[in-house]
Amino acid sequence: MTPFRKNLIDGEWVGDAGSRNINPSNLDDVVGEYASGDAEQARQAIAAAKAAFPAWSRSGLLARHAVLRKASDEITARKDEIGRALAREEGKTLVEGVGETVRAAQIFDFFAGEALRLSGEQVPSVRPGVGVEITREAVGVVGIITPWNFPIAIPAWKIAPALAYGNTIVFKPAELVPESAWTIVDILHRAGLPKGVLNLVMGKGSVVGQAMLDSPDLNAITFTGSVGTGKRVAAASVEHMRKFQLEMGGKNPLVVLDDADLAVAVDCAINGAYFSTGQRCTASSRLVVTDGIHDRFVDAMKDRLAKLVVGDALDAKTQIGPVVDQSQLKQDEDYIAIGRQEGADLAFGGERLDRETRGFYLQPALFTQATNAMRISREEIFGPVANVIRVKDYDEALAVANDTPFGLTSGICTSSLKHATHFKRNSEAGMVMVNLPTAGVDFHVPFGGRKGSSYGPREQGRYAAEFYTTVKTAYTFAG
Repeated sequence: MTPFRKNLIDGEWVGDAGSRNINPSNLDDVVGEYASGDAEQARQAIAAAKAAFPAWSRSGLLARHAVLRKASDEITARKDEIGRALAREEGKTLVEGVGETVRAAQIFDFFAGEALRLSGEQVPSVRPGVGVEITREAVGVVGIITPWNFPIAIPAWKIAPALAYGNTIVFKPAELVPESAWTIVDILHRAGLPKGVLNLVMGKGSVVGQAMLDSPDLNAITFTGSVGTGKRVAAASVEHMRKFQLEMGGKNPLVVLDDADLAVAVDCAINGAYFSTGQRCTASSRLVVTDGIHDRFVDAMKDRLAKLVVGDALDAKTQIGPVVDQSQLKQDEDYIAIGRQEGADLAFGGERLDRETRGFYLQPALFTQATNAMRISREEIFGPVANVIRVKDYDEALAVANDTPFGLTSGICTSSLKHATHFKRNSEAGMVMVNLPTAGVDFHVPFGGRKGSSYGPREQGRYAAEFYTTVKTAYTFAG
């Protein structure tokens, strides 16, 4: 029986059916039906969060710790079930779906600990007899807007620190992946959150998201998504003088030098460019390869790509699942056509694939003879498409890698400590990988980029406190 999921507002499940969630591996499979909130429900959720903030922000640390730990424990216990549902609604493979679910559990566990590690400073004043205390307090009502490509991990790394530091939440997930969002909210609700602390409003971004942007009662907004929408979030937030945090994508380079281990380089490129169907903001879509290894690298890449199994995300043999929906598939195909028109050589793939079930299947595509000036090298495609840019040496590779409006992550494959060290220091990216895929990060350390990729404090780890708290300095004269 197809489940019907409602919105959670002020501790109550509300709403009428508004949208259907379709499995991209099997277009005849309906994952569920979901409430589609309107602007009034968004305003009600914000009001509920505002009313709940005073008590939650002053709640005991053990209360916050307990909720986050219970959530972590339940997600862990249900990882196979939740991971399967994630793969079914988003299209990433079953292994990736379960892995992402485990990561969400780890994030909640980490911030359960952080709730008990809240700290400040006590320092002497320059004035005799005066003491100074520096503490962190919750920001207030936080709006959370998340994308479809990591439907449980990204909500987890925003919701967990917001709750740990005493904030209340209005959460609007992407329309394409409501099941993962609903599941995580249901788990937290049953873990004992007071009413109004966490509110879920599923629905259209143009309606629910806009109502959030227009509200003067949201004290902060954290957003992950497109550059265009991120700019709208920024403009609206400046209007209301609220904190905002943006993660907006990348066009990430993987540099492969002549001295690289070829097998390692190919593994990094295949993983970074094509796993999760290339639908990662950290995907390495620009493969910057020096002359001496270029031809061997391209041949090895084509050989590996020919062996990748593209199919139903729930099939254990599948390595690359479908594209998330028809709109994204069309965007991928449009960019493949643009690459060919620009003069790049489609060395492998790029064709629609037929499988036993109707789905959005696309053969991973590899371009060669690309230049860094082409649109396929400048714009984020967000699909299983990568292009090889040939360069003469390390210096040119570094220059090409940095020549991008984005700056999320970058990578280099080399056996040279000199070049690895120089690249880590001089790569204009927020995260740098050496002999590792550009996609794949730990949950306990900062995540974020530079330039057009990110704005505001870093996400994840202890650095999350920079966004979800505000600093207070208190002075006391002892007399």
